[in-house]
Amino acid sequence: MREGHQGTGPGAITPDGCAVELYSRLPVGAEPDIVASAVPAGARILELGSGVGRMTRPLLERGFAVTAVDESAEMLEHVRGARTICGPVEHLDLGETFDAVMLASFLVHAGDVEVRRGLLSACARHVAEGGCVLIQREGEDYHTNVPRERVDPSGFTVRIVSAEPVGDGVDSVHVEYEFPDAVWTQTFRARPLTAEQFEEALAEAGLRVDRYLTEDGTWVRAVPVGQG
Repeated sequence: MREGHQGTGPGAITPDGCAVELYSRLPVGAEPDIVASAVPAGARILELGSGVGRMTRPLLERGFAVTAVDESAEMLEHVRGARTICGPVEHLDLGETFDAVMLASFLVHAGDVEVRRGLLSACARHVAEGGCVLIQREGEDYHTNVPRERVDPSGFTVRIVSAEPVGDGVDSVHVEYEFPDAVWTQTFRARPLTAEQFEEALAEAGLRVDRYLTEDGTWVRAVPVGQG
């Protein structure tokens, strides 16, 4: 397990506390449409932290060529139709570039600053000239509006139970997923980032915000510094 990360519930648990079966059950939201609106048709996409392929499959169905990367072999076993690569995302160096690099699941909020730097460097290293990096950020009240819960139309409840400071600007976040037949929990470390801090982190990796893709600012299209 990564330090400060753990998970409980049926089935395999990944190093960052994610339950493989849980993620195979989660529905697809609006994310694929957001991605499709920000990249050219038929683009080659590098999906960093793909998990079981919840977003991979609908992107493939929209005609994109996807390379899915995850550090969990158990997660990647569920991915179909895409090239898959198993290994830590922050150390990835494929020696090739892509039209779009995607970093979803709030990975940019990694509690460990060095891991975050590695993730953003991997994004910058793999984006082609004229390409873009698509990043999913936490909402402004992610760490403050707790506890809270949401009942998904598909029939499960997700609860953000707590977000407790553990030092150095990092919170330990505890989440519960309750299905009619099973319950999973995940505890992970996340670092809140203001818009200014987020943009500073991008700049450190040689990236800049091109535009925010959603009204709440949770999806961002970034490009290399100097790219028009």
